[in-house]
Amino acid sequence: MTSKILLQNKQSWNRVAHHFNGVDALPHYGPFAQKEDELNLFEDVKGKKVLDIGCGSGHSLRYMSNKEAAELWGVDLSETQLDAARQTLKNMKTHLYCGAMEEDVGLPVSYFDVVYSIYAIGWTTNLSETFKLISSYLKPGGYFIFSWDHPLYVHLKSNQGQIYLEGSYQDEGSVTYQRFKGEDAPMTIPKRKLSTYINELIKAGFTIDTVVESDVPSDLESMEEEISDKYYSLYKARKFPSTMIIKAKK
Repeated sequence: MTSKILLQNKQSWNRVAHHFNGVDALPHYGPFAQKEDELNLFEDVKGKKVLDIGCGSGHSLRYMSNKEAAELWGVDLSETQLDAARQTLKNMKTHLYCGAMEEDVGLPVSYFDVVYSIYAIGWTTNLSETFKLISSYLKPGGYFIFSWDHPLYVHLKSNQGQIYLEGSYQDEGSVTYQRFKGEDAPMTIPKRKLSTYINELIKAGFTIDTVVESDVPSDLESMEEEISDKYYSLYKARKFPSTMIIKAKK
């Protein structure tokens, strides 16, 4: 089943990749979430070896290059995403791999100072194996930062501004959308509780450093609030965090 889901998602990502060029990339952590210049979760990356899990169009790696990271590595499930990343990172020395984050794609072990994942980690079909692999990539003392939808946010619905919860937070199954981004691109996305992410990190040998249930970014604090029933909206994000961000150390 896992391999079938990966193949389905890979094919669909190749179709919808153009919707995500430059979206949800550092210094942004996610929709209506605080940015890195507010949270300061990354330590000085100058001269460091960094690995981006779910690197997408490469914009987060370009951010790391601008911060003078010594080596830029990335892995993504979609060849189309990686083609975009190569354009974003042209004239920069990079190491880009096409593969699933929950599988060994040949990345070096005990090599990286920093591993991060911006709005990608929740796609994994095997969270335990993914975190174990990420731990193996890191040097002792290295750290891992990731962001994803707050696990309760998927249950947060809005109808003419009235916000309510739908479905069961306790159910950690998965949801399949037959059309993603309005295209014929079926996607299966796992549902997990916040505690599951934290406990799997601990099982993989990490120490939890920081857990952020993000507020809205400071540059939106003074923006006039308009009622919106969209999945991501400032209206909803002011009432409930759209994004969780976790930093863990090896």
